[in-house]
Amino acid sequence: MPQRHDLAERLRPLARWETGLFVALLAIVFIGTQASDQFLTKGNLFNLCLSIGEVAIMTLPLTLIVIAGEIDLSVASILGLASAMLGYLVKDGWPMWQCFVVVILLGAAAGIFNATLITRLGLPALAVTIGTLTLYRGLAVVILGPNIVSNFPERYTSIGVNGFGGTFLSWSVAFFLVLAVIFGVLLHLTPFGRSLFVMGANKDAALYAGFRVRRIKFLLFVLSGVICAFAGILYTFQLSTAVQDNGLGLELNVVAIVLLGGVSIFGGRGSILGVVLAVFVYAALQNALFLTSFPQRAFGIVTGFLLLISVLVPNAGSFARRAREALRRHGARAAHPVVESN
Repeated sequence: MPQRHDLAERLRPLARWETGLFVALLAIVFIGTQASDQFLTKGNLFNLCLSIGEVAIMTLPLTLIVIAGEIDLSVASILGLASAMLGYLVKDGWPMWQCFVVVILLGAAAGIFNATLITRLGLPALAVTIGTLTLYRGLAVVILGPNIVSNFPERYTSIGVNGFGGTFLSWSVAFFLVLAVIFGVLLHLTPFGRSLFVMGANKDAALYAGFRVRRIKFLLFVLSGVICAFAGILYTFQLSTAVQDNGLGLELNVVAIVLLGGVSIFGGRGSILGVVLAVFVYAALQNALFLTSFPQRAFGIVTGFLLLISVLVPNAGSFARRAREALRRHGARAAHPVVESN
């Protein structure tokens, strides 16, 4: 028995969710190379990075928010709002550095608005961010209207054409990797990060422990707004175009990747490493399928399936335990039926 216990302890790291994601990534790469000899070419890998970079950046603040027990579905709408504002300011002749400052401040303001409704008024994050998802999209339409702005300086729009440092990495993925390191240190190696796990696991315990729960969550939503606005700038330059519906529908991809990365939808569990691996699993799977003539519009089926898997598999033990308890109670009632008296 002790030997079995020691073996189980040694094998436990291999059962981690991140390990499964790494194995899945290797499997997808193998299948992709078998499906097309273009899969591992520099040009295709660059296109793969272009397709996922801004989504990947938005997963980082959302990871912290979900671990803390909240949700933000307005991330892609803030990206779209930032893109629309950038296009409007450039069209109006503003200097580029001033455009950047205004767009980042707009993202911060969007985050502050979300945070105020959630942490100060006590409204549920799900309802608030579904509402602001639509609100920010509407503001993008008001700001830019039917206009299409594409007269951005070439030194900025080249990020959608040239890889970072001559590699296959897009600039957005390069920024994502740098930010992932920063967010990883923040989440896993600081008291601030540990407080997020406590808050997500048990909000009352966090309050009794002296954590400033409302202030921390407020900062998380502001951070999310700033990061999503930055992603909106990169997204605009990558496409060389600002339109009112930039980033439409990307929030589902962001949520799917965060949950696929092993972040519990109930809060209190997750890792940046898992999310980074999930980003590349998602992007590689999407790219491999498209190389096999898989219809692009049907990829939503795959996204929905990954969402369900990401919720069901990590909580399978909890579901099984509840099922056993329900069967035990049913068996107890069957063995000792209640006799009604007249």
